[in-house]
Amino acid sequence: MELCQWWRHIVVFLIHAWIPSCFAQTTPPVRSSPTPTPQAVEGPETLKFRLSGFPRKHNEGRIEVFYKGEWGTICDDDFSLANAHVLCRQLGFVSATGWTHSAKYGKGTGKIWLDNVQCSGSERSVSVCKSRGWGNSDCTHDEDAGVICKDERLPGYMDSNVIEVQVDENKVEEVRLRPVFTIATKRMPVTEGVVEVKNKEGWAQICDNGWTPKNSRVVCGMMGFPHEKKVNKNFYKLYAERQKNHFLVHSVACLGTEVHLAACPLEFNYDNATESCPGGMPAVVSCVPGPLYAQSTAMRKKLKMPSTMRLKGGAKYGEGRVEVLKGSEWGTICDDHWNLLSASVLCRELGFGSAKEALTGARMGQGLGPIHMNEVQCTGHERSLWNCRYKNITAEDCKHTEDASVRCNVPYMGYEKTVRLSGGRSQYEGRVEVRVGQRWGSVCSEGWTTKEAMVACRQLGLGFSMHAITETWYWDGSNVTEMVMSGVKCTGDEMSLSQCQHHRTVNCQKAAARFSAGVICSETASDLVLNATLVQQTTYIEDRPLHMLYCAAEEDCLSKSAAKANWPYGHRRLLRFSSQIHNIGRADFRPKAGRHSWVWHACHGHYHSMDIFTHYDLMSANGTKVAEGHKASFCLEDTDCDEGVSKRYECANFGEQGITVGCWDLYRHDIDCQWIDITDVKPGNYILQVVINPNFEVAESDFTNNAMKCNCKYDGHRIWVHNCHIGDAFSEEAEKKFEKYPGQLNNQIS
Repeated sequence: MELCQWWRHIVVFLIHAWIPSCFAQTTPPVRSSPTPTPQAVEGPETLKFRLSGFPRKHNEGRIEVFYKGEWGTICDDDFSLANAHVLCRQLGFVSATGWTHSAKYGKGTGKIWLDNVQCSGSERSVSVCKSRGWGNSDCTHDEDAGVICKDERLPGYMDSNVIEVQVDENKVEEVRLRPVFTIATKRMPVTEGVVEVKNKEGWAQICDNGWTPKNSRVVCGMMGFPHEKKVNKNFYKLYAERQKNHFLVHSVACLGTEVHLAACPLEFNYDNATESCPGGMPAVVSCVPGPLYAQSTAMRKKLKMPSTMRLKGGAKYGEGRVEVLKGSEWGTICDDHWNLLSASVLCRELGFGSAKEALTGARMGQGLGPIHMNEVQCTGHERSLWNCRYKNITAEDCKHTEDASVRCNVPYMGYEKTVRLSGGRSQYEGRVEVRVGQRWGSVCSEGWTTKEAMVACRQLGLGFSMHAITETWYWDGSNVTEMVMSGVKCTGDEMSLSQCQHHRTVNCQKAAARFSAGVICSETASDLVLNATLVQQTTYIEDRPLHMLYCAAEEDCLSKSAAKANWPYGHRRLLRFSSQIHNIGRADFRPKAGRHSWVWHACHGHYHSMDIFTHYDLMSANGTKVAEGHKASFCLEDTDCDEGVSKRYECANFGEQGITVGCWDLYRHDIDCQWIDITDVKPGNYILQVVINPNFEVAESDFTNNAMKCNCKYDGHRIWVHNCHIGDAFSEEAEKKFEKYPGQLNNQIS
């Protein structure tokens, strides 16, 4: 029976291979979850896969298949981890970590397309695995199968833009602006030019008869620009008369809210394309760049970035978790109804183009604090996300696992052409080489840190930097170039290494090839944040006898004056509190040093994997430290995790150290070194500051949330701690007021 069905599939496939498929235009779904993921042609027609159900994260859910124009489920009979591996790869993930049965994510509807699926795990598609055949099942939706995929994307995998358009046999995928001014061809980004679309013969023009500003708006959005402007057509008319134009499209009728020209009604030419634009000329578009891409300083000042919207946690410009400022506090947006229309309004507001993707399920990491908006629904014409319809959040509505994020269209700058990696074992690692003059060369690794490496990885389009390498002797050295850049110092926000500070002439003490700067890049990174509320709730003062502090003194956890104390008599006054450090990023936080270089501390009975993991400081109003402490080499481990997340790291028995995504490391107030020695501090008002990963030793997707601040009032006997918050949780105005609260400037108790 199976053999007959197999031959039937082959015959149907051969017949359909000669018949061009034709899809009608579709628009983004009103609800963004579940998200369909287009796949390659499988058998008789295109198969698509998606994860659905509730509650779930973006990398898990009920598995659904689109076949013969209808979404359906897969029965859990004979289901296995091997099946899940195949399905997760078709969804764009590297592998599966598990699977579920009995409709764990809720019952599906419609067809049960596959039953008794049996894959070996190496198949390219579930369609070639053994099964009872399409639509042949004896199951009910109580038996719907689900998969849990590893939250790591396949290299080069592109998520869906949720646009499926094919008009007649023509298909518009690539669109470009071709500049015709000589000077404009050398400038980046290209903001003005002839609109061209790619077809089988190359690039072709669009007739401008009936061309509207709405059409221009769509094209500018695709090119990464928020707005269009009028064009002086006189020059282009003269230019067009001298050119032999090939008009592929003679009519475009966009609404202005589309995110791709292919989503607009288009009329194609079938006859003599060179004469199909009577009285017209090629369509020309001019765009207004956002502040980041303006070509002059004056224009940058004029085009200010909005102060009530921001993107966090993204590896590239124009992508990240959406955060909005309400009152004086930053918060996130729930992903209910989050779609390309709403995402495009946000992208344009931030100075980018239309949205490439509207992402759900905290795909760019989970946010902190409040969730300000829910069920955002824009028409696409709004100037701001705040002008769209939305609901306020109630406690039961949403969690941070549902934070909305976005990938915006950004202008092409060509930065990736001026840097490359060599010698590495994969495309994600290697020695960094740049274009200086007319030659490629390596970069001096003196002063090369995570910040510089982050810029290099971003410039290459490879995500975050997992490691900044200062010795590259172990990579292939057969084609090593000479050093052409040194003294590189970046803030971490630059778009390319050339925008960072660097020496005018090369000055490198270790100029040997083995000391070239290198990177290991990754599409995901960790993100550590401190539970500010817990610090505020657990702070107190303890006078601890010196005879109980020998271990702490050995680990340098006391202030310098402790060395002059009359040991073992007397005591030290300690400001104690608990630290709960969460990893809300998209990759596990691992110590920079390998296990071979960890140091054993017999006093506390664990290995130290980092020299300094946290700084604890007590500061006066002018920022002067009056007391400090630090956690020298935390024993990093998973104390506890969110529901459904398993612990992976434990220090005991020389175990691996780290903090898993969705887990946290808790250091109780009553353990050694979990304090600031305030023995020498006078009464007054202060700021308590805690900074995680202060030396940027380990890569994170966001370093701005690593610091936590609290107001402190100390009267010599007791201490009051209030207003504890993460460094980027409030507006700039609120932060300034925090630093100047009454009584702090004169450092006296009020």
